[in-house]
Amino acid sequence: MGWTIDFRAAAMAAVACAIAAPAMAAETQSARADAGQIPRGQYLVSIAGCSDCHTPGGMLGSPDMKRYLGGADVGFSIPGQGVFVGGNLTPDPESGLGKWTGDQIVTAIRKGKRPDGSELSGVMPSASFANLTDDDAYAIAAFLKSLPPVRNTIVSYKSGQTVPIAVSAVLPPEVYNALPASQR
Repeated sequence: MGWTIDFRAAAMAAVACAIAAPAMAAETQSARADAGQIPRGQYLVSIAGCSDCHTPGGMLGSPDMKRYLGGADVGFSIPGQGVFVGGNLTPDPESGLGKWTGDQIVTAIRKGKRPDGSELSGVMPSASFANLTDDDAYAIAAFLKSLPPVRNTIVSYKSGQTVPIAVSAVLPPEVYNALPASQR
């Protein structure tokens, strides 16, 4: 049994491996980095209390973890502005962040801007998140993209509209203090 070696083919294969190996290693490192972002993002979302405002039942002390971050069922009232409801942060393409890129999610978190340029409600504490590091902001985005999608369209209400959900109101002191004691 004689073996014949095609040195030219072997050399070409070696060159191809030498070129592909770093790219494959970088791709593997990138995949590991992305996988590593998710637990960090989960931790940050947890300590930031995102589920309080973005999970049904969160504001009422009984969060529905089957719909975790799928959008609130309690709104925040800002007198003269309306009632704002915490949006669906899951990757549902119709009612959540499913069509948003990581960059768009980071912009929303840090600057309070949606992909179309419109403002998130003043209730969203974007100013508090403005100085997140890139690593932390993108870890949050990676975590949100990793969640199971929840179909839940959220509606906010303009000032004067009838509101069919529970509302947490931000009241000026003079308004609050004028309420009957039984309503305070």
